[in-house]
Amino acid sequence: MILLIALLLLSFQLASAVCPLCTIGVAVGIGFSRYLGIDDIITGLWIGSLIISLSLWLIEFLDKKKIVFFARNQIIITFFYVATILPLYFSGFIGQPYNVIIGIDKLVFGIFLGTIIFIASIFADKYLRKINNNKVLFAYQKALIPLTFLLIASIIIYLLLGIFS
Repeated sequence: MILLIALLLLSFQLASAVCPLCTIGVAVGIGFSRYLGIDDIITGLWIGSLIISLSLWLIEFLDKKKIVFFARNQIIITFFYVATILPLYFSGFIGQPYNVIIGIDKLVFGIFLGTIIFIASIFADKYLRKINNNKVLFAYQKALIPLTFLLIASIIIYLLLGIFS
C-alpha cells in the first residue's frame, strides 16, 4: 500500500515546497510506527507532517496550473485534515478515553505537534538557503531537514514518555 502511495506521489512531477522524497519518507514513517506499536503521539507527529506536506504539494501544483479560487489554501488544508482525522475517529483510533495527554487525544496532539514541527523545518530550510545565497548547504537538504526534525522530535517524545510513565 505504501509503495502504491509512493508511486502515485512520484507521478506528480512537482518541484514544490515539500519534495516527494520527504513526503514518501513521512508516509513510510507512519506505517512503521503503527506496525511497531509506537506511542500515538509519535505516530501523530508523522501523520501531521504528512497532512501538511500533501496540502502544500497540492497548493503548489494548483499554483503551477494557475488554478485559483476563493479560500483555496484554507479549503485544501482543511480537506486533508478532515479526510485524515474523521476516518481515524470513526475507526476508533481517536477518541479512546485512556489514550490522552493533558486532556487531548494522543494522536490528535501528535498531529498538531507534527504539523508545527514540519512547518518549522520548512522555515529552517528556507533560512539555511537564505544565508547560503539561496543555495542548499548539502544534498537532499529539502528532504533531510524535515525528516531530521521529525526524527529528533520522535526520539525526544519517546524518551519523555519513558521518563514519565
